[in-house]
Amino acid sequence: MTIGTEPIVLDPDPFDNFLIGQGHCVGNLIFLSGQAAIDQRGQIVGPGDIDAQIDQAMKNIERALSAAGSGVERIFKITVYLTDVNHFESVMKMRERYFEKPWPADTTVGVSALALPELLVELDVIATRP
Repeated sequence: MTIGTEPIVLDPDPFDNFLIGQGHCVGNLIFLSGQAAIDQRGQIVGPGDIDAQIDQAMKNIERALSAAGSGVERIFKITVYLTDVNHFESVMKMRERYFEKPWPADTTVGVSALALPELLVELDVIATRP
């Protein structure tokens, strides 16, 4: 149930097959579902390539935030889930590419697996909208 929230709607929505919403707006806060390297057709992008997967996840975040009337510059919290913490350098490159000071609050977590075996990274963000 989504009483008091405004769901974020994308068309096409690659999450439809997984029975997951893209996210919800509550007032001026935007809570997205974790974003991974899944394109608009629901296909995994960049199997085995952490940089390609991070880029696709960020494209998905940009698309969802845009649908909510916001953008990556309004992200204030990001959680990064990595299946291999040796990919942390790629996370640093992502921060430099997409963010600037003041940096978003950040937590990076090593996990044994994500929802699909080909996925190497998942990004979970909270942002604001104007």
